[in-house]
Amino acid sequence: MKKTFMYNFIPSKEEEEACKDSNIPWQVTRSVVEIRDIYPTPVIDPQNPWQIKKVVTYFEEFAGRLVLPFADTFEHVFRYWTLDTVKFVTSGHKKDVDLWDVTEENNPKNCEGAYVQVMPSENYALVCVDLFTDHGLSVDDEIGLYWDPNSSNFKFKLVKKGHV
Repeated sequence: MKKTFMYNFIPSKEEEEACKDSNIPWQVTRSVVEIRDIYPTPVIDPQNPWQIKKVVTYFEEFAGRLVLPFADTFEHVFRYWTLDTVKFVTSGHKKDVDLWDVTEENNPKNCEGAYVQVMPSENYALVCVDLFTDHGLSVDDEIGLYWDPNSSNFKFKLVKKGHV
C-alpha cells in the first residue's frame, strides 16, 4: 500500500477549546497513513531496476550518505515497508537496512551498518560509509538504487564513474 502524509489543518471542537483555554495557537499536525493506490505497484524491470538514479554530490561524499529525495523514497521504498516502520523513520529514528553493492554482478558486496533516516530537509539519507571508503564512491559518480521487495534490501550499483 502507498504511504502519504495526512495533514490536520482544522482542529476539532475539543482541540480548539483546549488551545483557547491554554492560550496556545493551533498547530497543524500530520501523520503517515496508508492509502489504496489507484495505480498498480510499479513493476521492477529486471534488466534495468534502478528506480532511483542520481549523481553523487560533494555533500553526499563529505557526509558519507546518499540523499534520497522525498518523493522517490515514498514512491519506491516506503510503499514496500510496513506503516509502523515508515512512522518510525519519519518520526526521526534510524532504520537499519541491508544494502548490497551489485556493481560487480558476479561478486555482490554487503555494505555493513547501513541505515535510513530522515534529514532536516525532509529528504531521506541512506547512510553507509562503506560505499564511500571501501567502494570508492565519489563526487560526480552516477549511481542507481532500488528497494528489492523480494529480498527486503537496497540494491546499489555504480553506473558510471565520475571524473578521476
